[in-house]
Amino acid sequence: MSEPTLELTGISKSYLQGTPGQVDVLRGADLALQAGEVVALVAPSGAGKSTLLHIAGLLDTPDAGEVRVAGEDVTRKGDRRRTRVRRQEVGFVYQFHHLLPEFSALENIVLPQLANGAAQKAAAARAADLLAAVGLAGRAGHRPAALSGGEQQRVAFCRALANAPRVLLADEPTGNLDPGTADQVFAALMELVRGTGMSALIATHNLELAARMDRQVKLQDGLLVPV
Repeated sequence: MSEPTLELTGISKSYLQGTPGQVDVLRGADLALQAGEVVALVAPSGAGKSTLLHIAGLLDTPDAGEVRVAGEDVTRKGDRRRTRVRRQEVGFVYQFHHLLPEFSALENIVLPQLANGAAQKAAAARAADLLAAVGLAGRAGHRPAALSGGEQQRVAFCRALANAPRVLLADEPTGNLDPGTADQVFAALMELVRGTGMSALIATHNLELAARMDRQVKLQDGLLVPV
């Protein structure tokens, strides 16, 4: 078996709150994602899945444990290196699209590529290809306000994949959509992921969608266990 694209080993994280004091959100969680694998992360609200995703995506650091991306231990690397790995190797999708309202769908996908050093022409071509892949070629010039909720989220998927990351992290990516739109958007996401060979960790409350992924894990008492 090849080296995991993302490997979490012994991840622990605690927070101090007024009552009851220290809250142990993660207590030694382990997870390995292989290239091309799509894993569902299921857990009730407050169980720590957003904390886990933030640590996996190098937006936060664990109190203990290791985060490896493409074989590199980046747990406690400097901010510059973590930012570079995050920009090049990790894509993020959230429940709300967070598209920049003053830019078109195409431009929202071009911008992260420019930040990563891509040439304008190549970035625009890739953005157009991604939009076509999710059925939005004809909406490339529209700003987010002129797009439906499902269209906005598909643009957000394309933006997350703009720099061809090895790992996609998604936090309730269809949670803000009606069931029919959620199913269409999820199908578009799966097609994008399958077509690139990246791995994906997708947090969802939707057990029907979770069942369509390669496997499911859940957060239980601060640990990740198979469903």
